[in-house]
Amino acid sequence: MRLSQARFDQTQTLGPSRPGAPIYVVLVAALGIVFWLDWATESAPVQHLYYLPIILASLRIGRRAGFLSSLAAIGLYHLANPSIITAGYREMDIVQVVLFVAVAVVTAKLSDDARRLHQLAATDDLTGLHNLRSFEARLAHLVRDSAGDGTPLSMLVLDVDRLKSINDRHGHLAGAEAVRTVGRVLAARLPRDAVACRYGGDEFAVALPAHRGDQALAVASDLRQAVADLAPVLAGVSFPQGALSISIGVAGLDPRSRSSGADDESPRALGESLFKAADRALYDAKQRGRNRASVAAAGTNLETTATWHDTSR
Repeated sequence: MRLSQARFDQTQTLGPSRPGAPIYVVLVAALGIVFWLDWATESAPVQHLYYLPIILASLRIGRRAGFLSSLAAIGLYHLANPSIITAGYREMDIVQVVLFVAVAVVTAKLSDDARRLHQLAATDDLTGLHNLRSFEARLAHLVRDSAGDGTPLSMLVLDVDRLKSINDRHGHLAGAEAVRTVGRVLAARLPRDAVACRYGGDEFAVALPAHRGDQALAVASDLRQAVADLAPVLAGVSFPQGALSISIGVAGLDPRSRSSGADDESPRALGESLFKAADRALYDAKQRGRNRASVAAAGTNLETTATWHDTSR
C-alpha cells in the first residue's frame, strides 16, 4: 500500500524523525568533551555527564543510537580511567557502567511512549487518518507555505453516500466499517504529500499541496472510482460492487491570483474559506445525484458560483 501523510503509520509516529548531520556532530562532540573532562579530572561528578549524550541520542535519533551511545560512553569511561583495567572494577565503576545502559533504555522507552501519546492525540481512531485538530494545524502550515511559495493548494471534502440507509438496514457496525473502508482507500490512493482527516461521522477533508483544481479533480475522480469499484464486506454482509460510493467537492486556492483584498487573511481564515468552498461543491455533487466529484473553479475569493465540472460513471 502506498502510504501518504494522509494516514498515520508507525514509521511516521513511533520513531523519531530522520535526524540531520548536525545532531551526529553534536553527539560526537559531547562525548569527546566529557571524555576529555573525565580523563583530566577522574571525577565521579564529571563522569555523570556521559548521561547527556546518551539521552540526546535516545531522544533525537532513536533507541539503537541511545544504546550505541551508552556503549561508547562505557568505552570512553574505561579509556579515561585506565586503573579499571589494571586494578579491577570497584563497586562505583560497576554502578556507573550499569547506569549508562539503564539511562539509554529508560530514555528510549519514555521517548517511544511520548510518540505514542502524540499519535493517539492526533489520529482518528476509526480510520487512522489525522483527526480534526491535527488536520487544522497541518492545513494552516500548508496555507502559509502556499502563500509564501506561490504554489497552489486544493482541498477535497467528501462523505459516504446513503450511509444512513446502511445503518438503518444493516446496523451501525456496518456503517462504521463503511467509513473505515473509505478511510483505507484514502490512505492507499492519495498522493504522498496529501493530508487527510475524518472530521465527522462519515465526512472527510483532504488537503492537496501543489495541486491545481484540475489536478485535484483527477485525484477526486480516482478516489470516487476506487470506492465505487469495491464489493465490500461490512459487518459480515457482502455488498455488491457499486453499493458503496462517495461524493466529493473540490476547491482550489492559487495564491498567485489572489486579490489584494485577501492579503490580510490569516492562514486559518484562508483554510476555512477553502474548506467552505469545497463543502459547497460537495453539496452540489449530492444534489446532482451522488457518486460524483464536483469542482468549483474558485476565484481569488474562493467563490463557488463559477463553472462546475462533474465526474461520474
